[in-house]
Amino acid sequence: MPDLGRYATEVLLAYGGSLALLVVMVAASVWQSRRVRRRLEAMETRRGKPS
Repeated sequence: MPDLGRYATEVLLAYGGSLALLVVMVAASVWQSRRVRRRLEAMETRRGKPS
């Protein structure tokens, strides 16, 4: 790891915050995709179409 000097705390917090934000965004995307898929399958079932 490179020597970050006196800004090490700020830089590492920025990296950590960015990584946390990416994880939250990916998790939200997966959650929404699963929710939409379930709703679509329910709609198709009501119309009589096989899944």
